[in-house]
Amino acid sequence: MNPSRIDAIIDLAYGVLIFVSVVLIVIEGTRVGVALGLGVLVSYALHVIWKMARFDPEWMTREVEATVEEAVEQSIGEQVDAVQDQIETVDERIDRRPREDEIEDLLEETVAEDATDDAAGRDGAERSDR
Repeated sequence: MNPSRIDAIIDLAYGVLIFVSVVLIVIEGTRVGVALGLGVLVSYALHVIWKMARFDPEWMTREVEATVEEAVEQSIGEQVDAVQDQIETVDERIDRRPREDEIEDLLEETVAEDATDDAAGRDGAERSDR
């Protein structure tokens, strides 16, 4: 048998089953028709996946690769954003620290003040000795 004819017959059979489920909903009640309809739709979805895999074996591989690639890109993007936030935080901390030239100026000022205070303290001590 020709695979295309078999697929057409199976698709037609699924259509008939869906029609039967609609008729059951109208005649018997909602529960039976919906149960049959859902079963038919789920089995039809499985049939379509099987058919796609049969006619295009690389289809499933491409789909999985695309899904994994998207997930990896999203995950890496989130990690890169987190690292950038950390870098910005560190940069802010570094900017708040005094620079080397500021530290040298402070040290020179402190040394000059200490020298002035020491000189003033010695002059006062010498005067009291006299």
